[in-house]
Amino acid sequence: MTIAPDDAQQGAPHVYQAMRDFVQSMDDTLPGKFEITKEGIVHDMMAPIGPHELTAVHLRKRLEKIMPEELVAHTGTPDVEVEAEGIMRHPDIMVIALADMDVPGSFDPRTLIAAVEVVSRSNPDNDWVTKVRDYPLMGIPIYAIFDPRTGTGAVLTDIHPTPDGPRYATRKDFVYGEDVTIADWTISTDGLPRY
Repeated sequence: MTIAPDDAQQGAPHVYQAMRDFVQSMDDTLPGKFEITKEGIVHDMMAPIGPHELTAVHLRKRLEKIMPEELVAHTGTPDVEVEAEGIMRHPDIMVIALADMDVPGSFDPRTLIAAVEVVSRSNPDNDWVTKVRDYPLMGIPIYAIFDPRTGTGAVLTDIHPTPDGPRYATRKDFVYGEDVTIADWTISTDGLPRY
């Protein structure tokens, strides 16, 4: 569900701050996840369910097993935020250096090596449409999508300018069972749960 104030798209700083305050006040109050996009507040009503959370755990462990020690596949808080664009997102997994996590407040999305999302059963367009638009705008160089509904996914890379703003130029689709490369690391998708 998206809650979009009339002037959300104008990027008025007071509107973004009001949405940000609302999102922070809802943390741990209502089930699901709140994020701020160009259209307004997105509420992914999913309560963490087994296949979604288990997929995130498998991916995190598989990545951390082969990444250098100074990097993590982080699944916690905080969010990533570009206040000037009026966007605050919370990727399921953030591949980031430990040193870049030592900041007050939200992570700078430009410090992420990759964002990984497990598609929500309740709001798949949030992962397949709006994050495909928002993540390159935020400067996240690699966006990997895993979709337990279909057993497929994609890795998007190579941000380039377009008339509609920065977009990913390269998309590599995969099906569960194939190996997938995220940045410098190739992991198996064997045995990932399905919805």
